[in-house]
Amino acid sequence: MVADEPTFARLMVAAQDGDKAAGNVLLTEVGVWLERYFRRRVPPHQIDDLVQEVLIAFYTKRATWDPTRPFLPWLAAIARYRWVDHLRKVYKHDGKELMEDDAVEDSDEEVVMARVSLDRLMKQLPDKQARVIEMVKITGLSIREAAQKTGQSESLVKVNIHRGLKKLAAMVEKVE
Repeated sequence: MVADEPTFARLMVAAQDGDKAAGNVLLTEVGVWLERYFRRRVPPHQIDDLVQEVLIAFYTKRATWDPTRPFLPWLAAIARYRWVDHLRKVYKHDGKELMEDDAVEDSDEEVVMARVSLDRLMKQLPDKQARVIEMVKITGLSIREAAQKTGQSESLVKVNIHRGLKKLAAMVEKVE
């Protein structure tokens, strides 16, 4: 079965009302939808783990869905945020591997290309957003440390990170 928006919404309403069978069907269908969603976004060996992460997030956030609103954009938002977190984690991990002495022998062209692509995307962001994303999400500084280095308040650093990541996600999705 390939679920569409009305089917997803109907299953979600039933699951929220305590229908366990509808909940099981919903989880299965959401899993299938997520596999298709991530098929073009991550390497095949990473899809299962990412789908599981999103299913856990979906399950824990299911009470936040408003039945008067469309289901698929709500699900896609969860998937997109987990995907960005996943990319950040993979990118950070790959970056650490390249800094190790033994990684110098094997040049990982994909990591270099990812960094070049990221740099191109970051240049399209306002400087304040790009700087704090680089400091906090890539370099690993805390919000407080980034605020001190940039002269922005901690709240403004958080806002700039949120807005910048949102713009990056929109740019990446637009390309696909």
